[in-house]
Amino acid sequence: MPVQRSRTTDLTNGNPYRLIISFALPILLGQVFQNLYNSVDSIIVGNYVGKTALAAVSSCSDISMLLTGFFTGFSTGSGVLFARYFGAKKYDDLHDAIHTALAFAFAIGIILALTGVLLTPVLLKIVACPEDVLKEATDYLRIYLIGILFTAIYNVASGVLRAVGDSRSPLYYLIITSIANIILDTVFVALLKWGVIGAAAATILSQLLSCFLIFRNMLRTKDVYRFVPRDLKIRKEYLGQIIDLGIPAAIQASLISISNLFVQRYINLFGSSAMAGVGAAKKIDKFIGIISQSIGLAATTYASQNLGAKKTDRAMGTVRVCMLLALGSIVLLGTPVYIFAPQSLRIFTSDAEAINYGVAMVRVILPLYVFQSANAIYANVVRGFGKSRQVMLFSVFGMIVCRQIFLGITMSVWHDIRFVYVGFPVGWGCAAIFCIIYYYRMIARMKKEQRTAEAAAATESGASQG
Repeated sequence: MPVQRSRTTDLTNGNPYRLIISFALPILLGQVFQNLYNSVDSIIVGNYVGKTALAAVSSCSDISMLLTGFFTGFSTGSGVLFARYFGAKKYDDLHDAIHTALAFAFAIGIILALTGVLLTPVLLKIVACPEDVLKEATDYLRIYLIGILFTAIYNVASGVLRAVGDSRSPLYYLIITSIANIILDTVFVALLKWGVIGAAAATILSQLLSCFLIFRNMLRTKDVYRFVPRDLKIRKEYLGQIIDLGIPAAIQASLISISNLFVQRYINLFGSSAMAGVGAAKKIDKFIGIISQSIGLAATTYASQNLGAKKTDRAMGTVRVCMLLALGSIVLLGTPVYIFAPQSLRIFTSDAEAINYGVAMVRVILPLYVFQSANAIYANVVRGFGKSRQVMLFSVFGMIVCRQIFLGITMSVWHDIRFVYVGFPVGWGCAAIFCIIYYYRMIARMKKEQRTAEAAAATESGASQG
């Protein structure tokens, strides 16, 4: 197979800080545009349709993330295998693993899209969607979920590019599709007055465009990640590894989204103003949270490539570098968001009550983002070491079980929406503690095995010389 190293990046050599920053920055900017892409619906609907329409779109966000999160997690987990093959320079294995993952994602994407459309009323019932926004929420969600297949394929394909060190191409595609989404939202909602239906239609057309752009890249390149349509089939020898690494991450993301559906129930109990305000605050919250997420994704690829290249000590240094970068970035960017929270919320809605709910949420969780950073980075590094199932268990127990117990107790006793806000960092913190403990135990075990191997090699070398 021809090898053209034009876009790929070898993370096994060079300064770790420089490599991780240069690799994470396009991911970060891409996440910014991805969130902008997702926020445009809320901004335009909130300003041109009204508060109940914004509440309808907001109530659907966690439901849509249930399915999109599955494929985001799947692409992150399977990307560990791609990065390992790339780091080990096993390009034929990389080619076959990529085509197996894409074929599997296509099949599962169709199934989940159909299931989501059929179960839309059930999903909205789970989040206790109020009657005054139910019709708009149903219309929006059903159309939005038709495009989940495009999101699925794009996420897996962009995971392939990240695994081989190309974090820039997905950024370019997200910029293009974000601009397209803004234009289409403006036309469909502001000019044609299609309401939430127009917002959903704009989103799925933009998702289709993102698929076209990334596959155009993979079809035309002569690099190691080239897509060859006739090779698109599921190979059992790779599917087992992809499932082992990708499905736990996918299930983790989906279960957390399911947990968020039950959190949304608590929010919905406070009415449409709370739904609109918290929904807008979540959009702002995501712009800060993506810092740690982006560095965490870079950490997964960095650790995986170095393990594939047998550079274990270099892989072990990932956490220190990434934590310093994440914490510094959050302080730098989170401070102005905290100060100017009211002005930020007015971008989404002019309703004073909704703004008050949103400002309260932003100012409660931003100072506690250290827990989110620790969880994102330690979890992704552990996953980069191939321990995807362990990360899934820690995340499920911390971000679902612990958070739901906390909310169940506090909301039954005090029924104060501020406890819903605090529930997010409670989940991050619990999951982070489990990951940190496991990480250092894993590293200690690896160092012990390394010393044993070195001692055995030295003994064997001495015996042969004697």
